[in-house]
Amino acid sequence: MERCEICGLPIALCTCKTRELELQVIKIRVEKRKWGKDVTIIEGVPDDDIYDIAKYLKSKCACGGTVKENMIILQGRHTRRVRELLEKRGFPSERIEVEE
Repeated sequence: MERCEICGLPIALCTCKTRELELQVIKIRVEKRKWGKDVTIIEGVPDDDIYDIAKYLKSKCACGGTVKENMIILQGRHTRRVRELLEKRGFPSERIEVEE
């Protein structure tokens, strides 16, 4: 029987992943880049899911983007939409901070 490395419970009963999502603080902010273009930066997303979440956000926001240095960078201003999408994805709303 496979067991969790953190809590020692069987994988089927383990809640470590859920607790990790509840404790994670995600920060969303907008920066001005070269030639006055806006980019939305999302920090604090779990490392193991960062590429999947980036792909999901890019498709739902209909924009380009990348992952650099454990940050998701989306082209354009998408703070409100990203917050809604992350809440749908299972992140608690009180753990998402939006800097305007």
